[in-house]
Amino acid sequence: MRIILAITGGIAAYKSAVLARLLVKQGHDVRVIMTQNACEFISPLTLQALTGKEVHTTLLDEQAEKGMGHIELAKWAEVILIAPATANCIATLNAGLAPELLYAVILASRAKLWVAPAMNELMWQNPVVQHNLSQLRKMYAHRWHTIGPDSGEQACGDVGLGRMSEPETIAQFVLDQLDDKPADALFLQSKHVVITAGPTEELIDPVRFISNKSSGKMGYALAEAASKMGAKVTLISGPVNIEAPKNIQLVKVQSAKQMLQQVMNIINECDIFISCAAVADYACSQVSEHKLKKQNDQPILTLELIKNPDILATVGKLPSKPFCVGFAAETQNVEQYARTKLVQKNIDWIVANDVSKEGIGFNSDDNQVTLISHDKTMKLKKMTKQKLAYTILETVCAVN
Repeated sequence: MRIILAITGGIAAYKSAVLARLLVKQGHDVRVIMTQNACEFISPLTLQALTGKEVHTTLLDEQAEKGMGHIELAKWAEVILIAPATANCIATLNAGLAPELLYAVILASRAKLWVAPAMNELMWQNPVVQHNLSQLRKMYAHRWHTIGPDSGEQACGDVGLGRMSEPETIAQFVLDQLDDKPADALFLQSKHVVITAGPTEELIDPVRFISNKSSGKMGYALAEAASKMGAKVTLISGPVNIEAPKNIQLVKVQSAKQMLQQVMNIINECDIFISCAAVADYACSQVSEHKLKKQNDQPILTLELIKNPDILATVGKLPSKPFCVGFAAETQNVEQYARTKLVQKNIDWIVANDVSKEGIGFNSDDNQVTLISHDKTMKLKKMTKQKLAYTILETVCAVN
């Protein structure tokens, strides 16, 4: 997608550098326009280095064809993404003025206009600002979309709604607008990604076992997405009824101990480890050699269970561990439990989801998760597991 990233003069402009990098990593052709005030907060040279393209700051460009650079940019763009969009920017857009290059480009363009507001909470609540936004939504109709703002602590010290959405959230919105993921964007080229998937089965006897409801769909979607993004993929899978993606190495296991052994056999060759499997927490202390027979005089059968090894925590303790992503399937206090696991297992990101909700999680084609790192939280909307797989991997790419 051809995207103009427009940066206006707010303190949140520093986030635009991260956003530019994420958009480029997604495979978009990104060009940057900065207002004069934006240049006071972040250097155009920084954005030029991140995008590999000249940064545009001047309305009357002597180097442009016929001296009309704003017309060239306006015709080139498919999307104009303003991040941050200050109160002044929103007012100028509503007034139809063109005091700088950005506004002239917008007036001359038919591109989609996506805006990430950023301002003090009281400014955001001001009726004038809300009126301007309301008018812009009407004027631009289907071409207009507002991303955020988020609530939280602001540069001025106030707390409330008005913070620019995080770059990862904005980049995810852009990605969600694509009908198909850019299969030729090889974000993971030269990387070795090891993924665990599906449930484990812990034997009671030769015909019975302890397991869970995991279908393996999420892990297999991750394996397919990672392969399409250029990675060498090793998928270590418990028992599932899914055909393995092409161009990956599939290792089949049954129990948690077998899965751990296969992980440890290859972990030193791994760049990114994604523990998506629903590994059974416990196994039988003794497995019967023969099928256990029902005893009419024994209404209760007692099984002694022992704790299984924690695969993700084992990898997290390695002195030279790979980048680690875990999953937390919970039914209550989802984020709290996920954050505890993130710290205890010494991993980089954790994907938390509420498996008590219908239509997402186990055995479903869709999921709704929260991505959590030690300093970021990204709440994602409900989407297919295939789409979510790309989102998770692109988040990983942004920090690798």
